[in-house]
This record gives sequence, structure tokens and C-alpha cells, in this order.
Amino acid sequence: MITLLFFAYLKDAIGTERLDVAHAPMTVGQLKRQLEADYNLDLRHVMVAVNEEYALEERTLQQGDIVAFIPPVSGG
Repeated sequence: MITLLFFAYLKDAIGTERLDVAHAPMTVGQLKRQLEADYNLDLRHVMVAVNEEYALEERTLQQGDIVAFIPPVSGG
């Protein structure tokens, strides 16, 4: 299993802050595209962290990884 964590508006868009998905050989970029298709999202500007370290789209996900989707934030 891979655990997906969603923050800010992504949590509302997906309907949960956490999903557990079956592990399949894929990269961070492939996972982002799958989520975009499944939930009609635009994740181009969303940062991704794997096991608490920012990850590039080419990173291959492994069994047991925790993947966090962190949208841009603004404030004042």
C-alpha cells in the first residue's frame, strides 16, 4: 500500500485527507496524472513529498511510501 495525504483545498476536492492505494509500479508524475483524471484536478502547481522529502515527478514510488500533496499557500 501507498498512503496519500491531501492538504488544504485538495482535502475538500477529494473528500478525504487520506487515501490508501494498492502499490503499483509508478512515478510521482504518473500518480499525479491519475489523480487529475480521477478527481478532475489540476496538480501542476502542487508540491509532492514522499516520506517527508520533496520529490521530483520522476521518482518511483515504493511499497509503504507516504505521499503528501501540498498545494501552494498564500497569506499575509
